[in-house]
Amino acid sequence: MCPLDESGEWTIVPALYSTAVGAGKLQGRQGDQYNLAMLAQQRIALIGAGNMAEAILAGLLHGGQLTPTQFIASDIVQARRADFARTYAVTTTSHNREAAEGAQVILLAVEPQVLDEVLTDIAPVVGPSQLVLSVAAGYPIARLTRHLSGTRRIVRAMPNTPSTIREGATALAYEATLSEGDAATARAFFEPIGKVVVVAERLMDVVTGLSGSGPAYVFVMIEALADGGVKMGLPRETAQILSAQTVAGAARLVLESHEHPGVLKGRVASPGGTTIAGLHELERGRLRGTLISAVEAAARRSVELGMQT
Repeated sequence: MCPLDESGEWTIVPALYSTAVGAGKLQGRQGDQYNLAMLAQQRIALIGAGNMAEAILAGLLHGGQLTPTQFIASDIVQARRADFARTYAVTTTSHNREAAEGAQVILLAVEPQVLDEVLTDIAPVVGPSQLVLSVAAGYPIARLTRHLSGTRRIVRAMPNTPSTIREGATALAYEATLSEGDAATARAFFEPIGKVVVVAERLMDVVTGLSGSGPAYVFVMIEALADGGVKMGLPRETAQILSAQTVAGAARLVLESHEHPGVLKGRVASPGGTTIAGLHELERGRLRGTLISAVEAAARRSVELGMQT
């Protein structure tokens, strides 16, 4: 499973809110304004103009601190270049090397199976003055470094699909030698599309199994909750709205209250009431164990796919 869908089917729209976790601390729109000031004078290259690159571009431009003239996007598909030029007024090109040359920050947003070829192409113009960010799933930093011998300023990122509506979760991994300034720049790059955490690179496959694949698990739960409502008499549209908003609201409550989900669950489940009866059925169906197994299976599959890349 690859969490970076390039089908072009999602719409980029502003999110209602966003905060970010960097190095274990919450960071939000208050105060540092995503640290975007450090990107304000830099030229930024987007190698690949798929949906994730578009989500990041839209997030960086939102608020007006960065300007379209700072960006250049490359893609082999003319329609995608036209979309970027028309929607965001950024420069586009069909040549990856042209985009990378002279950029201070380079985002690698192409499929992992073609990344070797892309890196070979741009390597001659990538040097120590450039920070490279990669969202290619299963493509380790060591392999990026072998191709891009001109720089050690490399960050690996794993966003997920809700990033396309600026409600994503992104994990960053980088070597201990990366400067604090580069780490902050990497966080600033992804904070506009959701929350950001920093993990050891060895845990990136686990991130794939949890937040990368996780939206699909949640979609199944939303669908099942809605089906339950329909079974008991609710119209389908009403049941789906109630189900999706219940999940969204519960998630936001966890994030904003900073309380353990078990504590919040206990506040809903009164003695002898309806909620504890429903929770009993979830335990009988092994929902908790099944979700744990799903994360484990997806993480193991991510390891396997990484070996095949």
